[in-house]
Amino acid sequence: YFQEMFKGDCYFTNGTERVRLVTRYIHNRQQYAHFDSNLGHYVADTPLGESSAKSWNSQPDVLEQTRAEVDTYCRHNYRVYTPFTVDRK
Repeated sequence: YFQEMFKGDCYFTNGTERVRLVTRYIHNRQQYAHFDSNLGHYVADTPLGESSAKSWNSQPDVLEQTRAEVDTYCRHNYRVYTPFTVDRK
């Protein structure tokens, strides 16, 4: 058996003034590659992730879509969940 996992984390500083997206790619509980919106490209964390990161970074459309997810995923969901989390009294 093996396990393949994807995890996306949005970090908010001062509301949506500063948003950071980190997506992690994990194989058998070991992170092999990640995307950090502060860097703007994929980074290999292990030798297993080198070919994946190189492949993803060589595709402009993949990079553009992932960079856009800061707005389409993080900022969008912040507005959706704010009434239930931040504005809760």
